[in-house]
Amino acid sequence: MAERLAIDHVGHQGDGVAFADGRSVFVPYTLGGETVDTDVVAGHPDRRRLLRIESASPQRIVPFCRYFGTCGGCAIQHWQTDAYRAWKRQIVVDTLARTGIECAVDELIDAHGCGRRRITLHARRGADRELCTGFAAPHSHAIVAIEDCPVLDPALNGALDAARALAAALAAVDKPLDIQVTATGAGLDVDVRGSGPLSSRLIASMARLAEQYRLARLTRHGELVLMRSPPVLDIGTAQVTLPPGSFLQATAAGEETLAALVAKHCKGARQIADLFCGVGPFALRLAQGARITAFDSDAGAVAALQKAAASTAGLKPVKAEVRDLFRRPLMPSELRDYDAVVFDPPRQGAQAQVQQLAKSKIPVVVAVSCNAATFARDARILIDGGYRIESVTPVDQFRHTPHVELVARFVRGR
Repeated sequence: MAERLAIDHVGHQGDGVAFADGRSVFVPYTLGGETVDTDVVAGHPDRRRLLRIESASPQRIVPFCRYFGTCGGCAIQHWQTDAYRAWKRQIVVDTLARTGIECAVDELIDAHGCGRRRITLHARRGADRELCTGFAAPHSHAIVAIEDCPVLDPALNGALDAARALAAALAAVDKPLDIQVTATGAGLDVDVRGSGPLSSRLIASMARLAEQYRLARLTRHGELVLMRSPPVLDIGTAQVTLPPGSFLQATAAGEETLAALVAKHCKGARQIADLFCGVGPFALRLAQGARITAFDSDAGAVAALQKAAASTAGLKPVKAEVRDLFRRPLMPSELRDYDAVVFDPPRQGAQAQVQQLAKSKIPVVVAVSCNAATFARDARILIDGGYRIESVTPVDQFRHTPHVELVARFVRGR
């Protein structure tokens, strides 16, 4: 039976929030002030399926993608831009407030740029045993086959066709595949995972497809199948050859925006530690004016960073070290020679490392985060350890989603 609900506001995950029987329920693709007809999602009593909009918000706009609502990639394309931007900034404000942190939060910086430069496509057989290649449906393992995606960087042109062809070539393996595609200066870099060991015949078939689709490189579980040209990326004045399946910021504009904020917050520092450094989006830029020591648990990323730094003229010394900062964080005694520390951890944050930073005497700590909740937890530790939060800047490189990046500067209390 349909249930009519009044949507109160948009929650932090992008769903409309209504109140039914004294509790919050969540209705995707709705906006505050709307009246909608819904039904219950089986097995999820706090979720509703939108059936019809009885009374629409004046801020509602027409989504631009034909797959919106069936593909799980975007949660919000139906909201007027200014209202959407204010909501995304407010996510950061509210999350900090819940941890007792009061500070100014800058206006949201849009860093979508040309669009996403890396994607992971999934290839699965459906209930009808037909092979489907695309993105996951919302809150589901079902795959939505897509022909195009308007939020992708044009540099990913051809990625969907190449992924479908690779999935079809491996169809006989009959295993779920994840196909990561990254746009590089040399072309598309593709890593296929989930296939397990392959016969020489299937490897040869994959190599032919790499040639046909003019991929820069094709790997399987990180092992090389074919490389037509090294997949390089410009980072500052350096060129980095990417390890297979390596992590990058989602958009080129996002990386540049975050790096510019980090550089501004580190201005004047001569000795900087870059923690969770990856392939060096901050280290290689900061090295134009400071000596850098970089740490990450990913040996491939560390090697790529070190090689790029060694082959780039005009940089200050860069030392990169493999270290698991979750299990073996840098201790205060190891941090004493640095003027500034930058840390950019995965979504789970950097609690173990931050506990040691809070005990150190580092004058400036710059935090980069893709998760406002774990950032707030880590920021609370620094503040309780005597740091003062000077600025927080939210950055939107995952436009049309609830994900928000942020950069913050902490200084020893003065």
